[in-house]
Amino acid sequence: MAGLGGNGDDTVAEPELDNHLDLPPEILKAIQEIFPSDDPLDRPDFSVVDYINALFPTEQSLSSIDDVIYKIRQEMVALDREIRGTLRMQTEAGDEGQQALKEAQNAIAQLFVQIKDIKQKAEKSEEMVKEITGDIKQLDHAKRHLTASITTLNHLHMLVSGVDSLEALQSRRQYGEIANLLQGLMNVLEHFEKYLAIPEIKQLADRLTKVRQELGVQLLSDFREAFSGTHAKHATASHQLADACRVVSVLDPKIRKELLRWFIKMQLSEYTVLFQESQDAAWLDKVDRRYNWLKMFLADFEKRFGAMFPVDWEMSERLTVEFCDITRSELSKVMASRKQEIDVNLLIFAIEKTVEFETFLGKRFPGFTGAVDDEDVPMILQGAARIKQQKPVEYPTDKNPFEQIQQSDTSLKSEVKVTSLPPKSALAPFQGIISRCFESFMDIYIDSKDRNLGEIMDKLVEDFRSKGVPKPTDAALHEGGLGIVLPSCADLFIFYKKSMLQCTQLTYGGHALVQLANVFRKHLKSYGQRMLLNNLPKSQTGVASISAATTGLIQSFLKEGDMLIARLTEDELRKICSILTTAEYCCETIQQLEDKLKEKVGPELASEIDFSPEQENFNIIITNSIQLLVNDLEAACEPALVAMIKKQWQSVEVVGDQSGFVTAVVSHLRTTLPVLRSYLSSSRKYFTQFCIKFANTFIPKYIAHVYKCKPISAVGAEQLLLDTHMLKTVLLDLPSLGSQISRKPPSSFTKIVTKGMTKAEMILKVIMTPHDSPKAFIEKYVQLMPESDTNELGKILEMKGVKRGDQPIFSELYRNQAPSSSQQIHGDGVPHSVTEPESGRIKKLEMLLKKKLTDY
Repeated sequence: MAGLGGNGDDTVAEPELDNHLDLPPEILKAIQEIFPSDDPLDRPDFSVVDYINALFPTEQSLSSIDDVIYKIRQEMVALDREIRGTLRMQTEAGDEGQQALKEAQNAIAQLFVQIKDIKQKAEKSEEMVKEITGDIKQLDHAKRHLTASITTLNHLHMLVSGVDSLEALQSRRQYGEIANLLQGLMNVLEHFEKYLAIPEIKQLADRLTKVRQELGVQLLSDFREAFSGTHAKHATASHQLADACRVVSVLDPKIRKELLRWFIKMQLSEYTVLFQESQDAAWLDKVDRRYNWLKMFLADFEKRFGAMFPVDWEMSERLTVEFCDITRSELSKVMASRKQEIDVNLLIFAIEKTVEFETFLGKRFPGFTGAVDDEDVPMILQGAARIKQQKPVEYPTDKNPFEQIQQSDTSLKSEVKVTSLPPKSALAPFQGIISRCFESFMDIYIDSKDRNLGEIMDKLVEDFRSKGVPKPTDAALHEGGLGIVLPSCADLFIFYKKSMLQCTQLTYGGHALVQLANVFRKHLKSYGQRMLLNNLPKSQTGVASISAATTGLIQSFLKEGDMLIARLTEDELRKICSILTTAEYCCETIQQLEDKLKEKVGPELASEIDFSPEQENFNIIITNSIQLLVNDLEAACEPALVAMIKKQWQSVEVVGDQSGFVTAVVSHLRTTLPVLRSYLSSSRKYFTQFCIKFANTFIPKYIAHVYKCKPISAVGAEQLLLDTHMLKTVLLDLPSLGSQISRKPPSSFTKIVTKGMTKAEMILKVIMTPHDSPKAFIEKYVQLMPESDTNELGKILEMKGVKRGDQPIFSELYRNQAPSSSQQIHGDGVPHSVTEPESGRIKKLEMLLKKKLTDY
């Protein structure tokens, strides 16, 4: 050891112990992967203190400190030798690397010379190939130019002779030959578009254009001459006019558009005269005559002219579209001028006939998509072709009326007329082409539904007033079905369902449904107010009114704690529960009604439909109903709590069975809870809410009455503690009280009851604590009631009978009872000192080790 200590190379001075190299985590991780080591000295998070503690776990182990230091020094010497050897190897490896780099550079230079030589040889080979193939390419170009010249000369000959022939055929009106020749000349002329700068070619193109223009004028004149005069009405198709139509197809599209516009207008002129606004047949009650006229007209037209017009002209479809456009315009005019004469039945009749006719047209022209010529198709047809797909109404089986159409329901057949209309399709261009004119008059239909709903509401209110709440059947209560939901609620929503279905079938836009939704909202609010809220019994929580002269006489005949309380009758309880379950049914159905309406109107108008205010109204009715039930049960328990206050608790000498007021409260609970549970069998969540709300109301009131039991002795407090515990047990089982099926109550309810009744128990335990020693009493008080205050302390002192003059002492001790930061309060309420940390002993050991190393 002495020898090692004298060697200056191997001695590590104390300041160097604190000098260390901080490497980045990435480098440390790479070193660990390349040179894995379990030596704690190689760890990145090496701690001197932990390492020393591992070497010397006890003070007795310090006796071997010399051996440890010697071993460490030997490891340091071995590490130095390893480092020197590694540096020497790295130096030799660097020289070898330089030599290898030079050899690689020489090899690259030789490779570059070889590549350059290969490139030169490739260029020479390419020149040789070009010389060999040059003559072949020249011959190919010559052949191509010769072929193009011959083809052009042939086309020029065809064009010259064709224009001459076309002029001759035009003068003789030989339209069959003109149609074939003209189409060929148009194709030939396309080859000369780049040669139009040549005067001869330009002259031929101008002659062909002039012939086409003259043919257009000539054909229009021939058609007008053929369909004018005294025999125009009985004109039939001819081969010459059929050939003329083929020629028109080759001419400028404007010629065809002008011809079709004139011809269609001429064919529908009779219709415009027969059904003009001044005629009796133009009114809505005879709207089906319009559609019958078109059916007969199409049959006659196709018989007479079906073979004359080309199929791609779609003449029947064009005539039908123009007819629909005229009809829509004329119906709009006549309805606007005679709107006061339109009633809802007439409007529905006209819409039904129109929708049926549009469906007939969709079936009559199944391949027609409305894509004839953009300028020929009216805007109303283009809009109809973009109607979103309307799915047939499908309702899954459920108790909700908006999820199933009940064919057997006949309760409101007299008020609602639902017609069987065909389902809508998104790809039928005729759907909505005429019936859209009724959209602006749907307010008549909406107003009619508003009046119908008002009459139905008056009838429902009158029936409820005369018949009351129907009694639920035993089977319904046993199965937990609809329970005692008012039948009027189902009738109302069935009417809504049928009205929505009818409005969807009568219209293609969503604005009428939005207006209908507003009517639904109006009468939902009326139903909630008139049928439900107005029929709730008035709250009767007070004591029955009796004269002062008879109060003492009546009370003398009553048992302890009895009072005259105005309780709800069984019919009133059933009515409240019926209103509650009906409001719940309305909330659930309103949401599905809203979803169904939004689906029908589409995403563009979905934001305009919102039934949340109506749902909130029914939620308020549910809350009021639950509060009435809570008030009634609370009023029933009030006499028992009054009896608890009147009992002489300071005179109780021995603890016995539960007191009479507990028996009375439990009796009321066991009598009322089963009845409410049976009536709310279909609304279990609201029965649970009732239990929670009653617990939130009754427990604070019970605690307030406990404070009024003064003065109270320790034995009296013990008896009241027993009563409180018995009452707590009953309250915890409140949701299943009197039920044959025991269910675990919700955790939220259990938490409320446990917290509230535990506080009452803690109050009584504090009262049972002796107050001879104010300090000990306050310590126990803080332990049992950590969330209390001075006001509550004063109430408890009054219950114990502490004089007012002595109470300030307790209050002052309570205010000064805050736990010290240097102490820890345990479960027994006694503060314990925190144990001394071990850091001091570790620091002493570090100092001792440094001193030993310095000595060496």
